[in-house]
Amino acid sequence: MRSQQQAGRLPTYPDKMPVHDSPASHPITESQTLQTTPIFELAEEKIVFGEREEPLTRAFLKHLSAVAVLAIDAQDRVLLINQYRHPARLNMWEIPAGLLDMDGEPMLDAAVRELHEEADISADTWHTLVDFYTTPGASNEAIRIYLAEGISETPEAEQHEREGEEAEIVKTWVPLAEAVGAVLAGQIHNPSAVTGILALHALRTGAGELRDARAPWADHPRGIKP
Repeated sequence: MRSQQQAGRLPTYPDKMPVHDSPASHPITESQTLQTTPIFELAEEKIVFGEREEPLTRAFLKHLSAVAVLAIDAQDRVLLINQYRHPARLNMWEIPAGLLDMDGEPMLDAAVRELHEEADISADTWHTLVDFYTTPGASNEAIRIYLAEGISETPEAEQHEREGEEAEIVKTWVPLAEAVGAVLAGQIHNPSAVTGILALHALRTGAGELRDARAPWADHPRGIKP
């Protein structure tokens, strides 16, 4: 008799099963790098899954991962920046973000640096807002979004000189309720902006609590310190 999995039927779990992502692995029979860039590697692996006789082949991006910052000011406005994104062919409204591309740099330190570099501001108070994987079916890129409060402008003499697409960044402050409305209306598509804005809105309704700025991320794909 074929098992539920073989028959294509989903197994049933207890009603009170904890909703918590957990580590998992399957035997890898073959692994190769198809392409390498400064930001990611295109990998292809064959994995043994379930009772299949033939391994599954999966190609995916091994990414540096990143941090992002949802900054909010004393008027309850969130900081959005507008930046050109070539793959999407869009000028997108986003929140400040950057790669974890400096060896040994903790995630919080990277977030502080990116807020200064992309928006010329600093913050007195930091919390972990939410963690997520951008496209777990195609990449291991993981992003931590921080909530930054107690905002102050960087003195002009200390402001960062931006290059490339970042040279055309435009920033604006938007009331949180208006930002939520823009997300739900399909006007903001950047995943960090969407996730961060809705996470803060959920917190305001009593769903969950902020975590410490250096809260652990035990399963971070690159094992970087918070």
